Amino acid sequence: MFNRLSAALTLLPRRLLLVSSPRTLTGACRLLGRMNPAVVRCLPGEPKLTISFSLYGSHKHMMRDQDEPLGKALARISHGLNKSQGKAKKSKKKKGETPGEAPVLTAVKLYYNGEEVSGMSLNSEAWQDGAVLEVGDVEYSVRRNTPTLTNAELPASLLAEFPVCPNLEIEFGNLEDCEFTWYRENAPNTSTEAAVEVEGQDSEWTQVGCGRVHVPSIQDIGYRLKLRCTPKDGGRSGLPKELLSTAIEAGPGVCTFDNRHAYTLKEAEWPSVRVVSYNILADTYAQTELSKTVLYPYCAPYALQLDYRQNLIKKELAGYNADIICLQEVDKGVFVNSLTPALDAFGLDGVFRTKDRQHEGLATFYRRSKLKLLSSHNISLSEALTSDPIHSALLENLSASTALKQNILKRSTVLQVSVLEDVTKPGRKVCVANTHLYWLPKGGSIRLVQMGVALQHLNHVINEVAPGAPLIFCGDFNSHPDSGVFQLLSEALVPLQHADWSSLGPEESCSMELLSALPPLLSAYGQPAYTNYVGGFHGCLDYIFIQPDNMQVEQVIPLPSHQEVTTYEALPSVAHPSDHIALICDLRWNP
Repeated sequence: MFNRLSAALTLLPRRLLLVSSPRTLTGACRLLGRMNPAVVRCLPGEPKLTISFSLYGSHKHMMRDQDEPLGKALARISHGLNKSQGKAKKSKKKKGETPGEAPVLTAVKLYYNGEEVSGMSLNSEAWQDGAVLEVGDVEYSVRRNTPTLTNAELPASLLAEFPVCPNLEIEFGNLEDCEFTWYRENAPNTSTEAAVEVEGQDSEWTQVGCGRVHVPSIQDIGYRLKLRCTPKDGGRSGLPKELLSTAIEAGPGVCTFDNRHAYTLKEAEWPSVRVVSYNILADTYAQTELSKTVLYPYCAPYALQLDYRQNLIKKELAGYNADIICLQEVDKGVFVNSLTPALDAFGLDGVFRTKDRQHEGLATFYRRSKLKLLSSHNISLSEALTSDPIHSALLENLSASTALKQNILKRSTVLQVSVLEDVTKPGRKVCVANTHLYWLPKGGSIRLVQMGVALQHLNHVINEVAPGAPLIFCGDFNSHPDSGVFQLLSEALVPLQHADWSSLGPEESCSMELLSALPPLLSAYGQPAYTNYVGGFHGCLDYIFIQPDNMQVEQVIPLPSHQEVTTYEALPSVAHPSDHIALICDLRWNP
């Protein structure tokens, strides 16, 4: 204890060390603990550093050269304070008040280990963690590169019984170390003004939880939440931030995925993995006039809003406790600002690949306690077809139909490929593929060629990067079980007579025998009646394919009942965020 006390005392200015009694020593230590912070951000290789502190209720933030002498920086602080006092004096004079005496230049000094730091020292060396900045009669404890929240936001919409996950970005810290305290206001208030930062809890707020994720109750409807987050890195703490939410709204009641969560209360046990594939309906498509008036006229307008749907999507995905999640139609902003912070809070990391010339794409998430990402091998299918020699034979066969070839090359479809490694058993790898094939119902021939390119690329990746690794192939293939794509995947061959080769009419017809680069795959879900259900259409379009030689299906989570799907006529609805249904299954991965 006495060693720690001595170390703390070395951080005090010399004048505070001129004490003799134990009582005075204790008071000095308390004074250091009560010092306001002066936060300094200084990184090697950057030309500038920043210094931030508050004085008499005014926040000061300055940027200085790292190689500047300390004396200049301190003089600048003093000059700035003197200038502020001068402005205050002029303001009083304009109002007819009698100004006080001329302001005295504020003395500004920096101490470290009880010694005043030389004004000739460079800023980069002078501003050390634990130094003491003295501004007149006010002292600050210098915190260099302290854990800092560079971004902190709560979702725009909060629903009762749905998880609230803040969007946080931290510098010099670790989100897993941060402290979170949630408060609920004691009286309903619809104001969106920022909450006042206070130490501890005030009389207007009651603490209701701690932890990174909070689930408001039905009793919280109409009230706002306040989150106090203290950034940390191990034992080091930064300045806390407080975030104020909008008023909590009522949720939709029972959702289509609630009963499914009963099967996924716990994570899959090693060596099994739980896999989800889900087209979550991109906002860029949900908000079109076509969607509102033709595709989903039965859906309440507010239920098509992104903020509302994101509440449902995050609760649905969190409740599946999955190890691997493959998503399609993911808006880039949704991935960055919504899905990543939410799923990160539930233990998953993610990667994103946008479609060519589009604002939406594919996302693959994986549970970091079980899996780690070794490499990504994403491609644009049309670009790979013409640029990668492994597809030369397929490209040559397409030359017989110039119109079909040009149509295929205009498509923005991409394939996301992630090679993951088992954290428990290093060297045990799996290749996870995710795609969203061309959507036009009559575009069977285009999808066939796209799948041919995808399978060839996957075979190449596995052979070159992860020999022997099993494949999990997820996606919205926009293909029925009687399609050429399904046949190519499940039988490894599509004959030249298949009807899909002429699906676009005689001008774009093509006749070729297409072989898969991989052995036959197994549809983990078989052939359900539908995975997409809208007003004018329903059918099976989504799949999770596996290699049956090294993976077996342990559990398939039942799809929602037809009654659940049609409660609000069709999908999406107030109780379901997409026009597709998530596929979830547990796969036993042979060690």
